[in-house]
Amino acid sequence: MITVENANKNGFQFKVTSRSGNTLLESIAFTDKREAEQTVQQLSRAQVTFQKVERKTNLEGKFLFHLKNEEGKILGTSGLYSSEAGMENGIKNFRKNLTSA
Repeated sequence: MITVENANKNGFQFKVTSRSGNTLLESIAFTDKREAEQTVQQLSRAQVTFQKVERKTNLEGKFLFHLKNEEGKILGTSGLYSSEAGMENGIKNFRKNLTSA
């Protein structure tokens, strides 16, 4: 499921959640709701390719991924995963949720 909501005083952001309610990705803040909604529509229509998903490890050894646009700007960040396999499953669920939106 994809929702667009207020991001405090920073504007609007979208969240992609799994069927069980876990947050798979939170976007950056957009200046207005329409911009966030347009980004969601573009992502839903396009196949999120391998190149748009950047896999990372933080300083504590937890895994996460960033969603980037064609220019390399980060559009959103996942939650933390304790294993690489968990992160890969999160990416798979994220892509599935985008295509079903």
